[in-house]
Amino acid sequence: MTLPEDSVAGHVGGPIPCLKIRLRDIPEMGYTSTDTPNPRGEICFKGPSVFDGYFMDPEKNKEALVDGWLMSGDVGIVLPNGSIRIIDRAKNIFKLAQGEYISPEKLENVYIQSPYIEQIHVHGDSLQSFLVAIVVPDFEMVI
Repeated sequence: MTLPEDSVAGHVGGPIPCLKIRLRDIPEMGYTSTDTPNPRGEICFKGPSVFDGYFMDPEKNKEALVDGWLMSGDVGIVLPNGSIRIIDRAKNIFKLAQGEYISPEKLENVYIQSPYIEQIHVHGDSLQSFLVAIVVPDFEMVI
């Protein structure tokens, strides 16, 4: 939760008193809770305000809840003031045929910085050894 007196943008705030938060290491993406100076990993929640599970869907429950912790799928970095910034998505990584892990959002966020790109979507298939990108150019910059 972001506190009213916190005027800094770019984060989602810190934990609230009724929640426990931890970071789960994702070594294949290079994120660990022991990273210095700022720990990084998948954000996990636990507490009375977290839902008990999906209605009549035990498979989704196994995926979302591990030992009572809700696996958010968001990768966060803990900032010096204790707030958390979302930097990636853990649930959207996949491995290409040659074994390389890919995070499409990370690639999209890099390419979207180009003034020539208005929109981009990166797609991959774990049975292939390459990625495909659909790019919408910013025609005002290109022409």
